[in-house]
Amino acid sequence: MALREPKSDLPRQPSTTGRRIAVVVYPGAPLLDVTNTLEVFARANQRFIAMASRPPYAVDLVGPAKGPVATSIGVPIVASHGVGEADGPYDTLLLAGGESIHLAARDMPLRDWIRRMAAGSRRVGAICRGVFALAESGVLAGRRATTHWAWCAELAARYPDIAVEPEPVFVRDGSIYTSAGVSAALDLALAFVEDDHGRQLALELARELVLYVQRSAGQPQISALLSTQLATRSPIRALQAWILENLDEDLSVPTLARRMGMSPRNFSRVFAREVGRTPRQFVEKVRIEAARRLLEETEYGIDAVAARVGFTNTSTLRREFSGELGISPRNYRRNTQH
Repeated sequence: MALREPKSDLPRQPSTTGRRIAVVVYPGAPLLDVTNTLEVFARANQRFIAMASRPPYAVDLVGPAKGPVATSIGVPIVASHGVGEADGPYDTLLLAGGESIHLAARDMPLRDWIRRMAAGSRRVGAICRGVFALAESGVLAGRRATTHWAWCAELAARYPDIAVEPEPVFVRDGSIYTSAGVSAALDLALAFVEDDHGRQLALELARELVLYVQRSAGQPQISALLSTQLATRSPIRALQAWILENLDEDLSVPTLARRMGMSPRNFSRVFAREVGRTPRQFVEKVRIEAARRLLEETEYGIDAVAARVGFTNTSTLRREFSGELGISPRNYRRNTQH
């Protein structure tokens, strides 16, 4: 499915003072949580340097102490400042997660430092389990937040004053952002760039980073395809791949069964056993996900979106989309396009 490329514009100019960002990391942090974030800010800086403009971001990597910090895979990263030395003000305070973040979050000096830095920052964020440090510091009291799906239940149980949302890839509540982990760090950093310098620059960086899609806050942590299992039998796996490439075709059970050389009844039984949902459920899931991407990334009208993903009419698209996501396609586009 070809997506329409947006027009290329120069990004908005940064402020003359630039933006200081503190990325706080503790031992055991997933390396990608940190490097994905730093890569986005570095590439944004490169864009402005290429235009002979001032780089918009200056990043401090803050650890328990200045020097090497071990990551989850054993490769160390080097903190330019220790928590006790780093003294803002920072435009953005961003906390990565890690195995030791739960213990570190209970350290009174650290909690006080986070609370003080957050109060003086324009924007505060947490990647994955970094949300626990924000929660312990009281920054999230009465707020909406998320984290990696595997940790959402614990977050909700330990901090009942936080409205935990397990589905979104990241959540923005005013000036506070929380996200899932690993690849979601890219989405969060791109959201910061979009806030600061416009959607066009964020989309260009997403393409540069070879991302399938720049996910908005409304996107789920787990895609429709990942939320189902891939079939163990190669013919059903091949059929799943064909469905994804041919969403505007007739994907009814009889048609798919003929393609597999099976009776509709036997095909439905085998598909459900292999994939974990019926053929109809699978097709509707992936069609809705494709519609989401088109609504976010293109200017196609609702009629065109419905046709391109295989819904028979806009009424069917609206019914299925609203039933799955609790929002109409039109309002979804309004909320995700800027």
